[in-house]
Amino acid sequence: MRHFLTLKDFTKEEILEMITLAQKIKSQTKQRKFVPYMEHQTLGMIFEKSSTRTRVSFETGIYQLGGVGLFLSSNDIQLGRGEPMKDTSRVISRMVDMVMIRTFEQSKLEEFAHYSKVPVINGLTDSYHPVQLMTDYLTMIEFGKDKNPVVAYVGDGNNMTHSWLMLAAKLGFELRVATPKGYECDADIIADALEMAKESGAKITFDNDPKEAVKGCDVVTTDTWVSMGQEDEKEERLKVFDGYMVDETMMSLAKSDAIFLHCLPAYRGYEVSEETFEKHADVIFSEAENRLHAQKGIMVWLDQHR
Repeated sequence: MRHFLTLKDFTKEEILEMITLAQKIKSQTKQRKFVPYMEHQTLGMIFEKSSTRTRVSFETGIYQLGGVGLFLSSNDIQLGRGEPMKDTSRVISRMVDMVMIRTFEQSKLEEFAHYSKVPVINGLTDSYHPVQLMTDYLTMIEFGKDKNPVVAYVGDGNNMTHSWLMLAAKLGFELRVATPKGYECDADIIADALEMAKESGAKITFDNDPKEAVKGCDVVTTDTWVSMGQEDEKEERLKVFDGYMVDETMMSLAKSDAIFLHCLPAYRGYEVSEETFEKHADVIFSEAENRLHAQKGIMVWLDQHR
């Protein structure tokens, strides 16, 4: 049995297998062919952090695969009243076929997976957001940006940045990370990525100058500067991230056919300009839709590797 907690846990071949499955299932879905790969199975969806795309994509995804999703907020289950994570895991995993968790600490997710009898998927933690990166790579393929791409990440050294590090290190492409001083990625995660890059041939660089990172790249991506739970830091963060907004001036430094990715929600005027967002809206909302398809590929792959 395999869990989907971070891309670090998979080989390049396994990641591409999931992507291929996602492409196949997406093609079937577009033809209104809903193959019941997970007929009569139940996905438990535990949300300690609220979400639009994660809930809709997983709940719709398991339904289209022939199963059913159970939305479980922390207010709906005993976890919200202090039940130990390991006990919640041992109960829920005896009643469902797969679990998706969107929570805070990576350690809580790992504890749940350790005690679970069924596959567990990371819907987001403070450390990683791997389902989003599978989505982003599927989108890169669809827009012709998967052949030796150069990707520039501009913004906060957060769970999205960490996940980009894992994807680049596993697949072997070039990633340039530009973050303000004091907002760099976690040192241990950087070390892991650089070690894996030795095997894959990935080129990973770090800078405090976003314009240098973006020069000549194929893909530009960013994330909100003020993530959930950081609202009290907003004013300070807006000062620190001055100059990091992806706008048309910054995009002009990338290749003329470069695409812009954003995991959403996007805050115009902060990490991205209104003009740039709307110019790349087709890519961004294709990316959002691909949460549905990429996650179906992940679920089916995990089900096949029990």
